[in-house]
Amino acid sequence: MSKVTEIFGTKVFDDRVMKANLPTDIYRSLKKTIDEGAKLDIDVADAVADAMKDWAIANGATHFTHWFQPLTGITAEKHDAFISPAPDGRVIMEFSGKELIKGEPDASSFPSGGLRATFEARGYTAWDPTSYAFIKDSTLCIPTAFCSYGGEALDKKTPLLRSMEALNKQALRILKLFGNDTVKCVRTSVGPEQEYFLVPKELYEKRKDLVFTGRTLFGAKPPKGQELDDHYFGAIKPRVAEYMKDLNEELWKLGILAKTQHNEVAPSQHELAPIYSTTNIATDHNQLTMEIMQKVAARHGLVCLLHEKPFAGVNGSGKHNNWSISTDTGVNLLTPGETPYENAQFLIFLCAVIKAVDDYQDLLRLSVATAGNDHRLGANEAPPAVVSMFLGDELTAVLDAIENDTPYNGAEKTVMKLGVHVLPRFTRDTTDRNRTSPFAFTGNKFEFRMLGSSNSIACANIMLNAAVAESLKIYADRLEGAEDFESALHAMIKKTIKDHKRIIFNGNGYDDAWIKEATEVRGLLNLKTTPDCMPRLLDKKNVDMLTSHKVFSVAELHSRCDIMLDNYCKSVNIEANTMVDMARKQIMPAIEAYVSDLAKACTRKLAVSDKISIKTEKGLIEKLSALTDKIDEATEALEEAIASYKKITDVTEASYRIRDDILPKMDALRAPCDEAETLTAEKYWPFPTYDKLLFGV
Repeated sequence: MSKVTEIFGTKVFDDRVMKANLPTDIYRSLKKTIDEGAKLDIDVADAVADAMKDWAIANGATHFTHWFQPLTGITAEKHDAFISPAPDGRVIMEFSGKELIKGEPDASSFPSGGLRATFEARGYTAWDPTSYAFIKDSTLCIPTAFCSYGGEALDKKTPLLRSMEALNKQALRILKLFGNDTVKCVRTSVGPEQEYFLVPKELYEKRKDLVFTGRTLFGAKPPKGQELDDHYFGAIKPRVAEYMKDLNEELWKLGILAKTQHNEVAPSQHELAPIYSTTNIATDHNQLTMEIMQKVAARHGLVCLLHEKPFAGVNGSGKHNNWSISTDTGVNLLTPGETPYENAQFLIFLCAVIKAVDDYQDLLRLSVATAGNDHRLGANEAPPAVVSMFLGDELTAVLDAIENDTPYNGAEKTVMKLGVHVLPRFTRDTTDRNRTSPFAFTGNKFEFRMLGSSNSIACANIMLNAAVAESLKIYADRLEGAEDFESALHAMIKKTIKDHKRIIFNGNGYDDAWIKEATEVRGLLNLKTTPDCMPRLLDKKNVDMLTSHKVFSVAELHSRCDIMLDNYCKSVNIEANTMVDMARKQIMPAIEAYVSDLAKACTRKLAVSDKISIKTEKGLIEKLSALTDKIDEATEALEEAIASYKKITDVTEASYRIRDDILPKMDALRAPCDEAETLTAEKYWPFPTYDKLLFGV
């Protein structure tokens, strides 16, 4: 047995452990709850809790926690020891079914968007039995949902589970129309690719911007960037390889299916990708992955940067959300098969996704909206802010044939001949990949490429699941009452293609001509920033759809809109204040010190002889003095903008002020600072520069 198979899942209370440690009747009852949603009996919960405690203690755990995902975007946990007092003065180790099922963390200090007042502190965490408990740092972590005393969801998991149930319900209706009565459950699966940067810890700690905001707010371009494409898929440096080795082992112990690792495009940028798992479990695992990535980095004297745009001038980091739909019988509903033209079941699910993406392009865009991701979307490294779909030539031809009632002859398989006899021949895929597309079909799944590297994948998958559920509901409502199922099915597929083909684009998403065509000809949305898109969450069509499927309540939607805009404003405000602090306390004093020493050098030269040229020094002094004045003016302008912004009480108006006033003034401050960096002697510059950060590992 290999080391991997020995350590995999050793810190997880998974199915193998449950089967080995639970009485048969208890195990079967729990499996029915997990697989079919059956009600959990308290006796079963007590038995599971006792077995879970014994297993956790045997594996070194002393505490337990309800591990949940509040609206901060990260995870939260409150630890309780297993110990309880015994009558003789000793302690016993206890853990009850009640403690397993329900916790009561403070709900007033987490973002609630008005759902909770400060004095209304009670909240509840509820065990999610579909996601396995695990041990982290000597603590048994129990994945849970988080809600308020009034029952409102205060987390990302609860709406995600609701959206999965909504899609399951509508997909089962469609499958029954095709005679598939044996399917009991339809689940969505996700494999989120995770991009990240690694920088030396000692350099990171010398940069206030990285410490406070996760990205560099200043920094001139180094002599070399990513232009040679020599880092992408290049040989992994020994220090990084050791980090990746340790990271994989930690993730494997937690049952996380880390599969792929490689260098990404930018210097010091890398990627990790897991095997697919059910969406709520994939979400839990991705949150864990981000946490473990940062912890393991610290052991190696590194810092893992998960910000979407930590460095200007090189690629930022995304998180590609590979999404598919499958039945409990093992059928991927997005697999075209050998003859997609004749695969009606595949076509109706494909059309449901096409319709969903077109109808709810605003929801998909806002699901990935953050201050960090605004810097990345639309650059030549990530999809544009315009949502479109890539289907490839074959599927597009299939849809064209259906729309026009013309025969489809099928795409011939092309055998690749590479001109070298010893190399094997292989069949070329019937479609290429399009890395510029926000939402690309890649064979039996869709790759939603707009997510930022620090995003929770819950938000995007909530909107995607709900939107597809709505499409399937509309289809099921029509087809269930149809006199002639096949005719009605063909007509509906044809109508979907005609009504929503504007969302399909197989070309270059980076081309300015496409953005013009998308917005002016096709009528697609171009929501460039978080303030542009987030208020659309409360548009009537979106509220109606999300509440009708019980994914969110109206109050929960209003809270999410406020929280996301507030987070955007606070994030940029912290960045702006950090810029002012660095400019005043570090950059200007460094330039002035260098200019002062240059002036002294000139004086010394002239003291030797008034015929010695000081033209170079004088010119440099003049340039730097002029830049110092610009920096001072730009800093004052940014300070005034911050002061003005703080007077605004409405969060939507505040977000517009951030977008239209503060961000441009931040750019105006950065420009002269970066120019001054290129003119200032290295030993004077107050913090590590891009060449050290990007090439220092």
